[in-house]
Amino acid sequence: MIPVVMPTYARADVVFERGEGPYLYATDGRRFLDFAAGVAVNALGHAHPYLVEKLTEQAKKLWHTSNLFRVAGQESLGKRLTEATFADTVFFTNSGAEAWECGAKTVRKYHYDSGNPQKNRIITFEQAFHGRTLGAISAAKQEKLVHGFDPLLDGFDQVPFGDLDAVRAAITPATGGICVEPIQGEGGIRAGSVEFLRGLRALCDEHGLLLFLDEIQCGMGRTGKLFAHEWAGITPDVMCVAKGIGGGFPLGACLATERAASGMTAGTHGSTYGGNPLATAVGNAVLDVVLAPGFLDGVRKTSATMQGRLEELIAKHPSLFLELRGQGLMLGLKLGQPVGEVVAKLRANGLLSVPAGDNVVRLLPPLNIGEAEVNEAVAILDRTAQECVG
Repeated sequence: MIPVVMPTYARADVVFERGEGPYLYATDGRRFLDFAAGVAVNALGHAHPYLVEKLTEQAKKLWHTSNLFRVAGQESLGKRLTEATFADTVFFTNSGAEAWECGAKTVRKYHYDSGNPQKNRIITFEQAFHGRTLGAISAAKQEKLVHGFDPLLDGFDQVPFGDLDAVRAAITPATGGICVEPIQGEGGIRAGSVEFLRGLRALCDEHGLLLFLDEIQCGMGRTGKLFAHEWAGITPDVMCVAKGIGGGFPLGACLATERAASGMTAGTHGSTYGGNPLATAVGNAVLDVVLAPGFLDGVRKTSATMQGRLEELIAKHPSLFLELRGQGLMLGLKLGQPVGEVVAKLRANGLLSVPAGDNVVRLLPPLNIGEAEVNEAVAILDRTAQECVG
């Protein structure tokens, strides 16, 4: 008999009843150190007092009004996001997939309204992940995402990640933009090099294309800067954001320059719930914390400590931990044993992590963890490695 909750996930047999900071507590009394963070969503851990205060404060006043009216929280959060980034304007969504769809539509509409309706194709990359809508899986083209869901949407030309020559060769008169994750999450914590990202920006400028970044997972302080592309010293034309921006509340955003968003006029796009008063109250609270002086310095400091400890583990267990990938607190360990088995053993030992492609285990802790949590995680990884390799 099919479960009452549609069985689209291979769920672990654990039910959580509460969270506190970097820890989750299950109904059977077990405590877990959460280095999955809801797949990079719980950027500030669980039940963060300031977020709880701001959410409760808003919940007592107003939950929802529809986007047919001005929403004060959207205007304040949009102003802060544009002041902190390349963008001039923001569209708020409920999720990353919706934010990505808004970005793809923004790219197409820009060229249509610019008198180039034929420039409606977007170059994407192998092992990409942009969400689970038909458009997003059509762009990513991973077999595990698209199997059984044909026909896919047309309009996406895929090339190997990191290969600038392949991108250049794929550009045609029908190309309107390039969409890339600065660090692929689901694809195995594969980071685009500074040269690759700068090369994409240059190709867009040379051919009149829009650079569309997917920072759903790697953005909002995850790498130690507000957004990952800042490490390369470039700016996009369009960018989708989600996960950490809401700290656990469903919130996404599509950011764009005024030029790129010139076609997104009244009636071209919408969302029933996107950016409602509750969501933007939490979004503003998350931004209060992430943009506070010293916060991102702390992420970089913790990351340096954690990376050093993980490199020591690789040296100690070279047959299990093959390689460390990633940046900031978006880290991955490529494994010498099946990732699903290792993730299950880590969970049994009290550490939550996330499997990714290319046999990589993702470590995505809350951004406000300290050295004690890093040491605890490394101790569990060490103990698990001893169990795996004997």
